[in-house]
Amino acid sequence: MGRSADAPTVVLGVTGCIAAYKACELVRDLQRRDLRVKVVMTEAATRFVAPLTFRTLTGEPVAVSLWDDEPAARVHHISLAEEADVLCVAPCTANVIAKIAHGRADDMLTTTVLATEAPIVIAPAMNVHMWRDEATRSNVELLRSRGFIIVEPGIGELACGEVGEGRLAEVATIGEVVEREARCTQDLAGLRILVTAGPTYEPIDPVRFIGNRSSGKTGFAIAERAARRGAVVTLVTGPVSLPDPFGVTVVRVTTALEMRDAVLARLAQTDVVIAAAAVADFRPANFAGEKIKKDDAPRSIELERNPDILAEVGALNDGRMVLVGFAAETGDLLEHAHKKLRDKHLDLVVANDVSDGSAFGGSENRVVFVTHHGTEEMPTLPKWRIAEEILDRVRDAVQDRP
Repeated sequence: MGRSADAPTVVLGVTGCIAAYKACELVRDLQRRDLRVKVVMTEAATRFVAPLTFRTLTGEPVAVSLWDDEPAARVHHISLAEEADVLCVAPCTANVIAKIAHGRADDMLTTTVLATEAPIVIAPAMNVHMWRDEATRSNVELLRSRGFIIVEPGIGELACGEVGEGRLAEVATIGEVVEREARCTQDLAGLRILVTAGPTYEPIDPVRFIGNRSSGKTGFAIAERAARRGAVVTLVTGPVSLPDPFGVTVVRVTTALEMRDAVLARLAQTDVVIAAAAVADFRPANFAGEKIKKDDAPRSIELERNPDILAEVGALNDGRMVLVGFAAETGDLLEHAHKKLRDKHLDLVVANDVSDGSAFGGSENRVVFVTHHGTEEMPTLPKWRIAEEILDRVRDAVQDRP
Protein backbone atom coordinates (compact mmCIF):
# COMPACT_ATOMS: atom_id res chain seq x y z
CA MET A 1 0.00 0.00 0.00
CA GLY A 2 1.59 3.27 -1.12
CA ARG A 3 2.20 6.01 1.39
CA SER A 4 3.48 9.55 1.06
CA ALA A 5 7.20 10.05 1.64
CA ASP A 6 6.58 12.13 4.76
CA ALA A 7 4.01 9.78 6.30
CA PRO A 8 4.30 9.74 10.12
CA THR A 9 5.67 6.55 11.66
CA VAL A 10 3.64 4.53 14.14
CA VAL A 11 5.43 1.90 16.20
CA LEU A 12 2.74 -0.64 17.06
CA GLY A 13 3.37 -2.81 20.10
CA VAL A 14 1.49 -6.10 20.23
CA THR A 15 1.22 -8.08 23.47
CA GLY A 16 0.17 -11.64 24.23
CA CYS A 17 -3.60 -12.04 24.34
CA ILE A 18 -6.32 -13.37 22.08
CA ALA A 19 -7.05 -9.85 20.78
CA ALA A 20 -3.60 -9.82 19.14
CA TYR A 21 -5.21 -10.88 15.86
CA LYS A 22 -7.02 -7.53 15.77
CA ALA A 23 -3.64 -5.81 15.54
CA CYS A 24 -3.51 -7.06 11.96
CA GLU A 25 -6.70 -5.11 11.23
CA LEU A 26 -5.22 -2.11 13.04
CA VAL A 27 -2.14 -2.19 10.79
CA ARG A 28 -4.38 -1.95 7.73
CA ASP A 29 -6.48 0.81 9.32
CA LEU A 30 -3.37 2.87 10.07
CA GLN A 31 -2.01 2.35 6.57
CA ARG A 32 -5.30 3.59 5.09
CA ARG A 33 -4.71 6.75 7.13
CA ASP A 34 -1.37 7.20 5.32
CA LEU A 35 0.69 6.17 8.35
CA ARG A 36 3.83 4.05 8.18
CA VAL A 37 3.67 1.14 10.63
CA LYS A 38 6.49 -0.76 12.32
CA VAL A 39 5.61 -3.60 14.69
CA VAL A 40 7.29 -4.73 17.89
CA MET A 41 5.95 -7.85 19.61
CA THR A 42 6.36 -9.50 22.97
CA GLU A 43 7.37 -13.16 22.96
CA ALA A 44 3.88 -14.02 24.24
CA ALA A 45 2.29 -12.20 21.30
CA THR A 46 4.07 -14.51 18.87
CA ARG A 47 2.04 -17.39 20.34
CA PHE A 48 -1.10 -15.81 18.89
CA VAL A 49 0.16 -14.17 15.65
CA ALA A 50 3.33 -15.02 13.75
CA PRO A 51 5.82 -12.16 13.20
CA LEU A 52 5.80 -13.06 9.50
CA THR A 53 2.16 -11.91 9.33
CA PHE A 54 3.08 -8.41 10.42
CA ARG A 55 6.20 -8.35 8.24
CA THR A 56 4.02 -9.20 5.25
CA LEU A 57 1.41 -6.56 6.12
CA THR A 58 3.87 -3.75 6.83
CA GLY A 59 6.80 -4.59 4.57
CA GLU A 60 9.01 -3.84 7.59
CA PRO A 61 11.11 -6.06 9.87
CA VAL A 62 9.30 -7.07 13.06
CA ALA A 63 11.15 -6.61 16.34
CA VAL A 64 10.67 -9.29 18.98
CA SER A 65 13.84 -10.03 20.89
CA LEU A 66 16.47 -7.79 22.43
CA TRP A 67 18.98 -10.52 21.52
CA ASP A 68 18.26 -10.68 17.81
CA ASP A 69 21.34 -11.62 15.79
CA GLU A 70 20.48 -9.34 12.87
CA PRO A 71 22.86 -6.34 12.53
CA ALA A 72 19.87 -3.99 12.52
CA ALA A 73 19.06 -5.13 16.02
CA ARG A 74 21.91 -3.14 17.57
CA VAL A 75 20.14 -1.01 20.18
CA HIS A 76 17.05 -1.61 18.05
CA HIS A 77 14.73 -0.43 20.82
CA ILE A 78 16.48 2.95 20.76
CA SER A 79 16.18 3.34 17.00
CA LEU A 80 12.50 2.36 17.14
CA ALA A 81 11.90 4.78 20.00
CA GLU A 82 13.52 7.64 18.09
CA GLU A 83 11.75 6.81 14.83
CA ALA A 84 8.26 6.77 16.32
CA ASP A 85 5.96 9.74 15.85
CA VAL A 86 3.48 7.77 17.95
CA LEU A 87 3.90 4.54 19.88
CA CYS A 88 0.71 2.51 20.25
CA VAL A 89 0.39 -0.66 22.31
CA ALA A 90 -2.71 -2.53 21.13
CA PRO A 91 -3.75 -4.86 22.55
CA CYS A 92 -2.06 -4.15 25.89
CA THR A 93 -2.37 -6.77 28.62
CA ALA A 94 -2.63 -6.10 32.35
CA ASN A 95 0.90 -7.46 32.73
CA VAL A 96 2.41 -5.03 30.22
CA ILE A 97 0.41 -2.13 31.68
CA ALA A 98 1.93 -2.97 35.08
CA LYS A 99 5.44 -3.19 33.62
CA ILE A 100 5.15 0.18 31.87
CA ALA A 101 3.60 1.87 34.91
CA HIS A 102 6.50 0.76 37.12
CA GLY A 103 9.34 1.29 34.69
CA ARG A 104 10.10 -2.37 33.97
CA ALA A 105 12.11 -2.74 30.77
CA ASP A 106 12.87 -6.42 30.21
CA ASP A 107 11.94 -6.99 26.56
CA MET A 108 11.94 -5.20 23.21
CA LEU A 109 8.54 -3.59 23.69
CA THR A 110 8.95 -2.26 27.22
CA THR A 111 12.47 -0.95 26.53
CA THR A 112 11.11 0.89 23.47
CA VAL A 113 8.29 2.39 25.53
CA LEU A 114 10.73 3.56 28.18
CA ALA A 115 13.09 5.08 25.61
CA THR A 116 10.65 6.96 23.38
CA GLU A 117 9.69 10.62 23.68
CA ALA A 118 6.75 10.19 21.31
CA PRO A 119 3.12 10.24 22.48
CA ILE A 120 2.08 6.79 23.73
CA VAL A 121 -1.37 5.31 23.14
CA ILE A 122 -2.43 2.32 25.24
CA ALA A 123 -5.41 0.17 24.23
CA PRO A 124 -6.02 -2.37 27.03
CA ALA A 125 -7.59 -5.78 26.48
CA MET A 126 -8.24 -8.31 29.26
CA ASN A 127 -10.82 -10.14 31.34
CA VAL A 128 -13.42 -7.93 32.99
CA HIS A 129 -12.27 -8.79 36.52
CA MET A 130 -8.64 -8.08 35.64
CA TRP A 131 -9.70 -4.71 34.18
CA ARG A 132 -11.64 -3.82 37.31
CA ASP A 133 -8.92 -5.01 39.70
CA GLU A 134 -7.63 -2.28 41.98
CA ALA A 135 -4.01 -2.81 40.89
CA THR A 136 -4.90 -2.46 37.20
CA ARG A 137 -7.03 0.62 37.81
CA SER A 138 -4.19 2.19 39.79
CA ASN A 139 -1.66 1.42 37.06
CA VAL A 140 -3.91 2.84 34.33
CA GLU A 141 -4.47 6.06 36.28
CA LEU A 142 -0.74 6.34 36.91
CA LEU A 143 -0.09 6.11 33.19
CA ARG A 144 -2.82 8.62 32.46
CA SER A 145 -1.32 11.08 34.95
CA ARG A 146 1.99 10.81 33.06
CA GLY A 147 0.39 11.77 29.75
CA PHE A 148 -0.27 8.33 28.25
CA ILE A 149 -3.42 8.27 26.12
CA ILE A 150 -5.71 5.45 27.22
CA VAL A 151 -8.25 4.10 24.72
CA GLU A 152 -10.76 2.58 27.10
CA PRO A 153 -11.79 -1.01 26.39
CA GLY A 154 -15.28 -1.74 25.17
CA ILE A 155 -18.10 -3.75 26.71
CA GLY A 156 -19.12 -7.06 25.17
CA GLU A 157 -18.49 -10.77 25.05
CA LEU A 158 -14.95 -11.67 26.07
CA ALA A 159 -12.81 -14.62 25.00
CA CYS A 160 -13.44 -16.32 28.35
CA GLY A 161 -17.19 -16.29 27.66
CA GLU A 162 -18.02 -13.57 30.17
CA VAL A 163 -19.68 -10.32 29.18
CA GLY A 164 -18.38 -6.98 30.43
CA GLU A 165 -15.62 -4.39 30.09
CA GLY A 166 -12.27 -5.51 28.80
CA ARG A 167 -12.58 -6.20 25.09
CA LEU A 168 -10.23 -4.23 22.85
CA ALA A 169 -11.71 -0.96 21.62
CA GLU A 170 -12.89 -0.87 18.02
CA VAL A 171 -10.02 -0.78 15.53
CA ALA A 172 -11.35 2.41 13.93
CA THR A 173 -11.48 4.12 17.32
CA ILE A 174 -7.87 3.24 18.08
CA GLY A 175 -6.82 4.26 14.58
CA GLU A 176 -8.49 7.63 14.91
CA VAL A 177 -6.72 8.36 18.20
CA VAL A 178 -3.35 7.28 16.80
CA GLU A 179 -3.81 9.42 13.68
CA ARG A 180 -4.79 12.39 15.84
CA GLU A 181 -1.56 12.11 17.82
CA ALA A 182 0.60 11.37 14.77
CA ARG A 183 -0.56 14.51 13.00
CA CYS A 184 -0.71 16.74 16.07
CA THR A 185 1.19 19.98 15.49
CA GLN A 186 2.42 22.67 17.87
CA ASP A 187 0.31 25.32 16.14
CA LEU A 188 -0.82 26.81 19.48
CA ALA A 189 2.69 27.03 20.93
CA GLY A 190 3.05 29.98 23.27
CA LEU A 191 -0.65 30.82 23.41
CA ARG A 192 -1.99 31.26 26.94
CA ILE A 193 -5.44 29.67 27.01
CA LEU A 194 -7.86 29.73 29.93
CA VAL A 195 -10.64 27.12 29.79
CA THR A 196 -13.62 26.83 32.13
CA ALA A 197 -15.43 23.52 32.53
CA GLY A 198 -18.05 21.62 34.47
CA PRO A 199 -20.98 22.83 36.54
CA THR A 200 -21.05 25.07 39.56
CA TYR A 201 -22.75 24.05 42.78
CA GLU A 202 -24.59 26.75 44.70
CA PRO A 203 -25.11 25.57 48.30
CA ILE A 204 -28.49 25.67 50.01
CA ASP A 205 -27.15 24.11 53.22
CA PRO A 206 -24.09 21.94 54.00
CA VAL A 207 -25.71 18.98 52.20
CA ARG A 208 -27.87 20.35 49.38
CA PHE A 209 -27.06 22.56 46.43
CA ILE A 210 -28.42 23.92 43.16
CA GLY A 211 -26.45 22.47 40.24
CA ASN A 212 -26.75 21.14 36.71
CA ARG A 213 -25.89 18.06 34.66
CA SER A 214 -22.67 19.26 33.05
CA SER A 215 -19.98 16.54 33.09
CA GLY A 216 -17.07 18.81 32.16
CA LYS A 217 -15.95 16.44 29.39
CA THR A 218 -15.94 19.04 26.62
CA GLY A 219 -13.97 21.59 28.64
CA PHE A 220 -11.47 18.96 29.76
CA ALA A 221 -11.08 17.74 26.17
CA ILE A 222 -10.39 21.31 25.02
CA ALA A 223 -7.79 21.82 27.73
CA GLU A 224 -6.07 18.50 27.00
CA ARG A 225 -5.95 19.03 23.23
CA ALA A 226 -4.77 22.64 23.58
CA ALA A 227 -1.89 21.50 25.79
CA ARG A 228 -0.99 18.78 23.27
CA ARG A 229 -0.83 21.47 20.59
CA GLY A 230 1.64 23.53 22.59
CA ALA A 231 -0.54 26.03 24.45
CA VAL A 232 0.01 27.04 28.06
CA VAL A 233 -3.34 26.01 29.51
CA THR A 234 -5.14 26.83 32.73
CA LEU A 235 -8.36 24.92 33.42
CA VAL A 236 -10.80 26.37 35.94
CA THR A 237 -13.31 23.64 36.69
CA GLY A 238 -16.34 23.14 38.84
CA PRO A 239 -17.02 19.83 40.64
CA VAL A 240 -16.45 16.93 38.21
CA SER A 241 -15.22 13.35 38.40
CA LEU A 242 -12.46 13.68 35.82
CA PRO A 243 -8.68 13.37 36.27
CA ASP A 244 -6.49 16.41 35.65
CA PRO A 245 -5.42 16.60 31.98
CA PHE A 246 -1.70 16.08 31.52
CA GLY A 247 0.31 19.29 31.18
CA VAL A 248 -2.55 21.54 32.29
CA THR A 249 -2.70 23.79 35.35
CA VAL A 250 -5.99 22.90 37.05
CA VAL A 251 -7.87 25.19 39.43
CA ARG A 252 -10.83 23.49 41.12
CA VAL A 253 -13.71 25.60 42.38
CA THR A 254 -17.25 24.94 43.54
CA THR A 255 -19.43 28.04 43.15
CA ALA A 256 -19.98 30.61 40.43
CA LEU A 257 -18.43 33.33 42.58
CA GLU A 258 -15.30 31.22 43.07
CA MET A 259 -15.09 30.59 39.33
CA ARG A 260 -15.49 34.29 38.62
CA ASP A 261 -12.67 35.19 41.00
CA ALA A 262 -10.39 32.52 39.52
CA VAL A 263 -11.03 33.67 35.94
CA LEU A 264 -10.72 37.41 36.52
CA ALA A 265 -7.50 36.94 38.50
CA ARG A 266 -5.87 35.32 35.45
CA LEU A 267 -7.05 37.53 32.59
CA ALA A 268 -3.90 39.64 32.46
CA GLN A 269 -1.92 36.51 31.60
CA THR A 270 -4.44 35.14 29.08
CA ASP A 271 -4.67 35.33 25.28
CA VAL A 272 -7.75 33.13 24.80
CA VAL A 273 -10.74 32.38 27.03
CA ILE A 274 -12.88 29.35 26.20
CA ALA A 275 -15.85 29.36 28.57
CA ALA A 276 -17.22 25.82 28.41
CA ALA A 277 -18.47 25.76 32.02
CA ALA A 278 -22.20 25.57 32.72
CA VAL A 279 -22.26 28.28 35.38
CA ALA A 280 -25.39 28.45 37.51
CA ASP A 281 -27.44 31.56 36.74
CA PHE A 282 -28.78 31.79 40.29
CA ARG A 283 -27.71 30.97 43.86
CA PRO A 284 -29.68 30.81 47.11
CA ALA A 285 -29.88 34.24 48.73
CA ASN A 286 -29.41 32.72 52.18
CA PHE A 287 -27.17 29.80 53.10
CA ALA A 288 -28.34 27.64 56.01
CA GLY A 289 -25.39 26.83 58.26
CA GLU A 290 -26.96 23.53 59.32
CA LYS A 291 -28.81 20.90 57.33
CA ILE A 292 -32.43 21.93 56.84
CA LYS A 293 -34.74 19.30 58.29
CA LYS A 294 -37.58 18.30 56.04
CA ASP A 295 -40.16 19.30 58.63
CA ASP A 296 -38.64 22.79 58.77
CA ALA A 297 -37.98 23.19 55.06
CA PRO A 298 -39.34 26.37 53.45
CA ARG A 299 -41.84 25.99 50.65
CA SER A 300 -39.68 28.18 48.44
CA ILE A 301 -36.04 29.25 48.25
CA GLU A 302 -35.19 32.86 47.55
CA LEU A 303 -32.63 33.17 44.77
CA GLU A 304 -30.29 35.89 43.62
CA ARG A 305 -28.58 36.20 40.27
CA ASN A 306 -24.99 35.09 39.84
CA PRO A 307 -22.59 37.32 37.92
CA ASP A 308 -22.28 36.62 34.19
CA ILE A 309 -18.59 35.74 34.07
CA LEU A 310 -18.22 35.72 30.29
CA ALA A 311 -20.09 39.03 29.93
CA GLU A 312 -17.64 40.58 32.41
CA VAL A 313 -14.70 39.18 30.51
CA GLY A 314 -16.14 40.52 27.24
CA ALA A 315 -16.60 43.97 28.75
CA LEU A 316 -13.00 43.98 30.01
CA ASN A 317 -11.52 42.77 26.72
CA ASP A 318 -9.74 45.49 24.78
CA GLY A 319 -9.61 43.34 21.66
CA ARG A 320 -6.46 41.52 22.71
CA MET A 321 -8.15 38.26 23.78
CA VAL A 322 -10.05 35.77 21.67
CA LEU A 323 -13.27 34.82 23.46
CA VAL A 324 -15.30 31.63 22.96
CA GLY A 325 -18.64 30.97 24.62
CA PHE A 326 -21.13 28.12 24.63
CA ALA A 327 -24.90 28.16 24.21
CA ALA A 328 -26.79 25.10 25.45
CA GLU A 329 -30.42 25.70 24.56
CA THR A 330 -33.72 23.84 24.38
CA GLY A 331 -35.20 26.10 21.69
CA ASP A 332 -34.40 28.97 19.29
CA LEU A 333 -30.80 27.79 19.26
CA LEU A 334 -29.35 30.09 16.62
CA GLU A 335 -31.25 33.13 17.82
CA HIS A 336 -29.87 32.73 21.35
CA ALA A 337 -26.38 31.97 20.03
CA HIS A 338 -26.26 35.10 17.87
CA LYS A 339 -27.51 37.20 20.78
CA LYS A 340 -24.79 35.83 23.05
CA LEU A 341 -22.16 36.42 20.37
CA ARG A 342 -23.24 40.06 20.01
CA ASP A 343 -24.06 40.99 23.60
CA LYS A 344 -20.95 39.45 25.17
CA HIS A 345 -18.50 40.59 22.47
CA LEU A 346 -17.41 37.05 21.58
CA ASP A 347 -15.49 35.71 18.59
CA LEU A 348 -17.19 32.31 18.53
CA VAL A 349 -20.20 30.64 20.11
CA VAL A 350 -20.45 26.85 20.21
CA ALA A 351 -24.18 26.14 20.24
CA ASN A 352 -25.93 22.86 20.91
CA ASP A 353 -29.50 21.76 21.41
CA VAL A 354 -29.89 20.03 24.79
CA SER A 355 -33.62 19.46 24.64
CA ASP A 356 -33.22 15.66 24.56
CA GLY A 357 -30.48 15.60 27.22
CA SER A 358 -28.13 13.54 25.03
CA ALA A 359 -25.26 16.04 25.32
CA PHE A 360 -24.87 15.57 29.08
CA GLY A 361 -22.33 13.02 30.24
CA GLY A 362 -21.84 11.37 26.85
CA SER A 363 -18.68 11.23 24.76
CA GLU A 364 -20.25 12.73 21.63
CA ASN A 365 -22.15 15.88 20.78
CA ARG A 366 -23.51 17.79 17.83
CA VAL A 367 -22.80 21.51 17.70
CA VAL A 368 -23.17 24.58 15.52
CA PHE A 369 -20.35 27.12 15.26
CA VAL A 370 -21.63 30.69 15.21
CA THR A 371 -19.36 33.61 14.32
CA HIS A 372 -19.80 37.12 12.97
CA HIS A 373 -19.26 35.64 9.50
CA GLY A 374 -22.00 33.02 9.66
CA THR A 375 -22.86 29.58 11.01
CA GLU A 376 -21.46 26.11 10.43
CA GLU A 377 -23.36 23.00 11.50
CA MET A 378 -21.21 20.03 12.45
CA PRO A 379 -22.15 16.34 12.40
CA THR A 380 -22.22 14.29 15.60
CA LEU A 381 -18.60 14.02 16.71
CA PRO A 382 -16.60 12.76 19.70
CA LYS A 383 -16.02 15.56 22.16
CA TRP A 384 -12.27 15.48 21.53
CA ARG A 385 -12.96 16.10 17.82
CA ILE A 386 -15.20 19.02 18.73
CA ALA A 387 -12.36 20.31 20.90
CA GLU A 388 -9.98 20.15 17.92
CA GLU A 389 -12.47 21.98 15.71
CA ILE A 390 -12.85 24.73 18.32
CA LEU A 391 -9.08 25.08 18.66
CA ASP A 392 -8.66 25.27 14.87
CA ARG A 393 -11.00 28.26 14.86
CA VAL A 394 -9.26 29.81 17.84
CA ARG A 395 -5.92 29.52 16.01
CA ASP A 396 -7.39 31.21 12.95
CA ALA A 397 -8.95 34.00 15.05
CA VAL A 398 -5.62 34.67 16.78
CA GLN A 399 -3.85 34.83 13.42
CA ASP A 400 -6.45 37.31 12.16
CA ARG A 401 -5.78 39.68 15.07
CA PRO A 402 -4.03 42.87 13.90
